[in-house]
Formats: sequence, structure tokens, C-alpha cells
Amino acid sequence: MRGWVKVAPYGDGPVGLVAQRTWWLRAPGGDWQSREVTEARAHSGTVVAALEGFGTPEAAAALKGREVAVPRSALPKAGKGEVYHADLVGLDVVSSSGRSLGKVVAMESFGAHPLMRVQGGEGDGDPAGRLVPFVEPILRSVDLKARRIEVDWEPEY
Repeated sequence: MRGWVKVAPYGDGPVGLVAQRTWWLRAPGGDWQSREVTEARAHSGTVVAALEGFGTPEAAAALKGREVAVPRSALPKAGKGEVYHADLVGLDVVSSSGRSLGKVVAMESFGAHPLMRVQGGEGDGDPAGRLVPFVEPILRSVDLKARRIEVDWEPEY
């Protein structure tokens, strides 16, 4: 009845998104537009929120399917041993035996754990690339300065 929206956040959970007072929204193929958040709370792993100018269920329904983002400057600095998934895009992925798996072109999440979509490495004949789990023990190291991720994963997998 109040026109709230429900958002499934990426990352560790809803807390960071709840704290933001301005969200950026984008329809598929559209431009980013800022929207003021008048209220937000975590609910069962999601975020429910009221956005200025969308006070009815009909108005809120118009936002369905949009991406939600916040400025990088609004995010806390990553802690020791932590990285933002966005920082992984463009990094080289190398197997622990030294073979190139390609570059990270996207981070995906289908439930269990994050996956790196990697394209352009040895044996990569699929235009969609390959999915490599971003989870220990497969993940060996991430070196943002060297722009390199080492994994216990071979091109044949």
C-alpha cells in the first residue's frame, strides 16, 4: 500500500545499501538516475525501501527490473583480505600451474558463491567464456596491484 520497493543486494548483505540515502537506478539499456531514499530496512536478506516520488504501489512497480547502485565514494574501504567484486573486472586469471584462463569480464552470483566470468584464455572456445568459482580453496590469491588472480583451476575444467 505504501509503494515500497524490494531489492536483492549483491555482496555480503543488505546493511550497506540500507545505510545509503541516495541510490542510482538504471533501467536495462537506460541511463543512471539518482533517487532519494526516504526509508530503508533490511528484511530477510533483501532491502525494502521507500523512494522519493514513488509513494504508491503503481509508481513503485515502474521500477521493477532496474539496477541499483551507489557511488563508490559512499562505500567503506575494503578491509584486509577483502575486495569489491567490481575491482576484479579486467584482472588476469591464472591457474596455479601458470596457465592463462583469461580476464574477468563479470562477476556472477547464482546462489552458492560468487563466480568469475572469464574470457580469452587457453582453451576458451565458448563465446560466453568460462565460470570460475570465487571461493576458497579454488581462489589462491588476488593481487590488485599486479592485476592478477591465481586460482586452483585449469583450462580443461
